[in-house]
Amino acid sequence: MGCCASKSRDLEPRYKGHRSGGGGGEGGGVHYQKAHEPVVHQPKGQVHQAHQLPEKRPAAAHPEPHPGPKPLVPARSPKHVLRSDTILGKPFEDVKQFYSIGKELGRGQFGVTYLCTENSTGRQYACKSISKRKLVSKNDKDDIRREIQIMQHLSGQPNIVEFKGAYEDKQSVHLVMELCAGGELFDRIIAKGHYSERAAASICRAIVKVVHICHFMGVMHRDLKPENFLLSSKNENALLKATDFGLSVFIEDGKVYRDIVGSAYYVAPEVLKRRYGKEIDVWSAGVILYILLSGVPPFWAETEKGIFDSILQGEIDFHSQPWPSISSSAKDLVRKMLTQDPKKRITSAEVLEHPWIREGGEASDKPIDSAVLSRMKQFRAMNKLKKLALKADVDGNGTIDYIEFITATMHRHRLEREEHLYKAFQFFDKDNSGFITRDELESAMKDYGMGDEDTIREIISEVDTDNDGRINYSEFCTMMRSGTQPGKLF
Repeated sequence: MGCCASKSRDLEPRYKGHRSGGGGGEGGGVHYQKAHEPVVHQPKGQVHQAHQLPEKRPAAAHPEPHPGPKPLVPARSPKHVLRSDTILGKPFEDVKQFYSIGKELGRGQFGVTYLCTENSTGRQYACKSISKRKLVSKNDKDDIRREIQIMQHLSGQPNIVEFKGAYEDKQSVHLVMELCAGGELFDRIIAKGHYSERAAASICRAIVKVVHICHFMGVMHRDLKPENFLLSSKNENALLKATDFGLSVFIEDGKVYRDIVGSAYYVAPEVLKRRYGKEIDVWSAGVILYILLSGVPPFWAETEKGIFDSILQGEIDFHSQPWPSISSSAKDLVRKMLTQDPKKRITSAEVLEHPWIREGGEASDKPIDSAVLSRMKQFRAMNKLKKLALKADVDGNGTIDYIEFITATMHRHRLEREEHLYKAFQFFDKDNSGFITRDELESAMKDYGMGDEDTIREIISEVDTDNDGRINYSEFCTMMRSGTQPGKLF
């Protein structure tokens, strides 16, 4: 759940199994990679004393196993009330004592993210307020605690969102973290309008560095996808930051993980087989690399089951455009990252040593076919419309309590029910004409600060299969239930 917030980002919903998180041992040993050990950076800036990070040691030739996360330290607050039903195990305190809460930045399954300003410094951060009413089960509460511990543990690394602190009151748990004002990765790529293998290699290198530092520090991310990488600022040289560690777990020595989590396009085959380890993160990074080079995911179909079947078959298309013009070295790395057998799959350390991805390596600066950016825009547009549709209040209670449903546990999600799909459609169709018009789509997107003229055009073009300039209910259902529309992507 935790994420660095962009002003343009729709935070959550993310694809996942139900929030059992399951199997995340919080005190077990750690798998360390001996080759290419990363530099473990000490966090910059001040973290509120009530929310100190676990101690991080510099990388050594033979690092000692990580002892497990430190417990959340109770805060000193001028007005704290000790209760037995706290989630964080510390007294209640008002986040507004430390931060001024501003405008809404995003809304997801469990809560809302706001722009906030630190009272003592005037610095801006993102505050994710998670409704405790949504945290029904013990697993839900354990997931929140683990997410905070992982963010504390990883905070301070260059390509990982900086965690500031956690607060709890009667209604909510509040996570304060770095504000990533530079937007989503794909939006930045598309906005630049030019693209090359060298640019793709640079992006992939940053993503794999995140995987490597996570594994080195004993964490498996389990939900790597482009939406979970944001730019720290709008500057040209802004850092790419990994966000959202809500499905991450501390790695336990010898443990086989079995709970199905992740996002449909990016999920590794061994996750679907319910027997996996940290190698799944390299697979997901490989899927992102494939999209960076071609504009579409390597495994797709018109249904979720079809996507999963395609992943299990593992046949990678290197014949369609633009692959004939992509370098053999780039294709070699994709193959190695998308190897079906996790034991034979390349490690994050080995990826960083690959000649194509190394800084100053073999990746060409020759522009990639412009069709790649067009496909990427279509892929992005489809995801944005789904996210917008999922903001509809289908049960009339004023909140969103279901998650995006291209997941490994589709049957658990309520929106697949016909009546909820229709209510989501009505969310757009304000005049009950039976069609979502351009004006209605534009109005809904502006209400949530999502998308511009080009994005709206892309969405209608992508979803409007009969080309009448509007989206009917049948087209809407097809879009919401499908993984993508391959006929339009190629």
